[in-house]
Amino acid sequence: MSISIAIHGGAGTMRAADMTPEMAEARHEGLRRALRAGWDVLSEGGSALDAVAAAVVMLEDDPLFNAGRGAVLTDAGTLEMDAAIMNGADRAAGAVAGICGPVNPVLAARAVMETTPHVLMIGDGALAVARAAGLEFETEAYFETPNRRAALEMELARRASGAPDTRSDADRHGTVGAVARDAHGHLAAATSTGGITAKRAGRVGDTPVFGAGTFADDETCAVSCTGTGEVFIRYTAAADIAARLRYKGESLAKAAADVIAELAPRGGDGGLIALGAAGDPVMPFNSSGMYRGMIGGDRMLRTAIHREEFRAVPL
Repeated sequence: MSISIAIHGGAGTMRAADMTPEMAEARHEGLRRALRAGWDVLSEGGSALDAVAAAVVMLEDDPLFNAGRGAVLTDAGTLEMDAAIMNGADRAAGAVAGICGPVNPVLAARAVMETTPHVLMIGDGALAVARAAGLEFETEAYFETPNRRAALEMELARRASGAPDTRSDADRHGTVGAVARDAHGHLAAATSTGGITAKRAGRVGDTPVFGAGTFADDETCAVSCTGTGEVFIRYTAAADIAARLRYKGESLAKAAADVIAELAPRGGDGGLIALGAAGDPVMPFNSSGMYRGMIGGDRMLRTAIHREEFRAVPL
């Protein structure tokens, strides 16, 4: 069985015109680090579940992406993070919502999956599970970055002035995620996010909603989404892709591309990464860009940001 991994750093990219070569390279390198972390697990015979967790941890630790350290702020100036992980072999799943404290929210989601009978936990209850699992915690000061604080202040000022919304994708949304297939043919998916800049405190997006922002099933596919979470929830984006494979016999590429295209006129700006039982990952998006990367059958490490060709480097 051919091992493979794909990641995304969110459809919330900076505008191409605003991104210097140095900024772009920093993001490409962040994607490459995450890909290597996941690939190392797979190449040593590890599970798809361990691989997606390892990749997402790297993205959560990178302040350039909207998850973990560097997550965006709510309209109250607080941090509320969501994360999810799902195993395609048995559909075991765990998710957390509205938390701040665990350095890696995706590991808190995994703790919910592995140490409780539940699937989704929020707030203090989720934090208690993370503490019991021995996960590393930090204060809010660790997670907040100057850029995220500035973005919040600009958005609050815009709202107060009544000016039109001209924000870039980078401020509207952003997420990180990974999908993987291991040597045994098992699939897994993981997603993590800080949400939307100046989101209403208490808002939860599609990331921890299985079948919307995250899904994995060995018989069909693994999916991690990024974009306008409310729309991805209402149209069960990830589960819709799996259903098109299962019931219509569509290819993964067609099903994923069609779902993203159909979400656009409904207000669903964003994209996704998906991986099936065979073949390379697919990565459709309808936004201006999506931080993304993959390692497929050719064993080349490929990353891209906007609609340019992938940058390919050897492993």
